[in-house]
Amino acid sequence: MRFDIRYLTCFSYPEAVRESHNVLRACPMTDARQEMLSYRVSTTPAARVYSYADYWGTRVDVFGVAAPHTRLEVSVETTVQTRETGPLTACPRLASLRDTEFLAEHQEYLESSPHTAWREPLRRDAEIRAVNAGDDVVGAVLALHRAAATSLTYVPGSTYVGMDVNEVFARKSGVCQDYAHLMVAMCRSVGIPARYVSGYLPTALTPRGQTPDPNAAEVTTHAWVEVAIPGAGWWGLDPTNQQEVSAAHVKIAHGRDYDDVAPLRGIYHGPAAHRLDVSVRIAPQNGAQQQYQNGRHMPAARKPSERLASMQRQQQSQQ
Repeated sequence: MRFDIRYLTCFSYPEAVRESHNVLRACPMTDARQEMLSYRVSTTPAARVYSYADYWGTRVDVFGVAAPHTRLEVSVETTVQTRETGPLTACPRLASLRDTEFLAEHQEYLESSPHTAWREPLRRDAEIRAVNAGDDVVGAVLALHRAAATSLTYVPGSTYVGMDVNEVFARKSGVCQDYAHLMVAMCRSVGIPARYVSGYLPTALTPRGQTPDPNAAEVTTHAWVEVAIPGAGWWGLDPTNQQEVSAAHVKIAHGRDYDDVAPLRGIYHGPAAHRLDVSVRIAPQNGAQQQYQNGRHMPAARKPSERLASMQRQQQSQQ
């Protein structure tokens, strides 16, 4: 699938501010599942943009506005090509998670982080679910994916950035970033490397007929999870929608948790009061049909349980 994406952020201030310094993460990654075809950043007031790749491989754009201003607008226009991944054929045993080389390669995604610091009740729940799933990594991951998906009720505005994952687990409600943080914490607590992913996923928030471009959709940023499977690499799962990651998911960044992938951060001299407006518009270029359920996008990909059943059939035919 090919998408044209426009990301727009506007800061408005009640009086002039100055010395604004900002860090932006909005460029789609290029990896085995997608390719960034074009990318352009512009700001008003105009600023020179410097770019680099951070520790996690995400493109970071840095810019500053020294002169006094009452409004800062950041615009990103990008085109990205995504594709479906092939079937996950590996089904390693849990013992493979203790391989010395595998542990060394994924150590940073095994430790707790500010948004995934689990406590004993969460770890115990994850351990019980993983053990009951049997002696293979994929089965354990699917059990934890299902646990994160069903432990929470999707309630917009019920949490805030930075809420403790254990509190989210106890309150049993949240939004996509909470589902992702919960699944990451569950996986890591039982020794399965997992990382937090940010990106875009088309939603039905704005009917196509009511947008300036009837072929475009207004979206919000989304979050999901990638889990390291020995012998297979990273496997993308979306606990909010109880789906595998599909060609409809556009990946921007990954890291230990939200703090590593925040879209825009900055500081400035001036009053703390400000207004923030953010919009993201995606226009698919191949006329692909989307599926929706309760206002949340449901990709037309197979559920993970369906893929596991397919893998088990493949293994039986090989025995």
